[in-house]
Amino acid sequence: MDSGVGGLTVVKELVRQLPREKIVYFGDSLRCPYGQRSKEEVLSFTKEIYNFLSRKDIKLFIIACNTATALAISEIRKMIDIPVIGVIKPGSRRALQISDNDNILVLSTRGTMLSHKYKSTIQKINKSAIVTEHACPDFVPLIEAFNYKNDDIRNNVISETLQSVKDTNADTVILGCTHYPLIKQAIDDYFSNEKNIVDSGLETARDVSTLLEFKELLSSNDDEIIHEIYVHGDHQQFEKILNEWMPNFKYTIQSVQL
Repeated sequence: MDSGVGGLTVVKELVRQLPREKIVYFGDSLRCPYGQRSKEEVLSFTKEIYNFLSRKDIKLFIIACNTATALAISEIRKMIDIPVIGVIKPGSRRALQISDNDNILVLSTRGTMLSHKYKSTIQKINKSAIVTEHACPDFVPLIEAFNYKNDDIRNNVISETLQSVKDTNADTVILGCTHYPLIKQAIDDYFSNEKNIVDSGLETARDVSTLLEFKELLSSNDDEIIHEIYVHGDHQQFEKILNEWMPNFKYTIQSVQL
């Protein structure tokens, strides 16, 4: 699940790393973005979406949304009996692995920033790490509106959002929202390609693969897989981004109301 299209960056890596697995995806586009919402709202939405997906006979639940991971994953794990994976721990571990100076910049929604989940997660592993958390409230609307394909609009939003951290001493940048990999190259260019850029979607897919193998839950299906996409609200804009981001992805898509 994700608040919108951002979780497709996780799906893309899942399909690449686990081609035999069927994915059932829920995008909550009608209530996107989650970053400005309260913890109570995000937790309520996440529970509601899990209840919808649980009717699809799922074996593992991925919260492919940093805000929902930060604010809801602990409660969700208490209420269900299948594995639940979020996107914060995988990205945090990877950042520490590749950073040379243990100085890390986290770009995220306001909700994720205020939760300080990245900082606490990183410093639980390495207490001497320096972590700067920076909110980017205009990135998700930019992407959901498909304006990230317009060079001028995209670059202006990135410049205005990141101006205060352009000269950061951090050598590693975590894209702390699964929407952000859709503008990963532009963010990398803004930092003059001098930073390590961590895509939490890629790292999350690695964790999913490891967990499924450990629990002996990997699929052995060799048939063609048709993935299922459910969008809360109108799915036309969602599908436009899906087809641009994953042109060979085979799926059915349906608009639903909760």
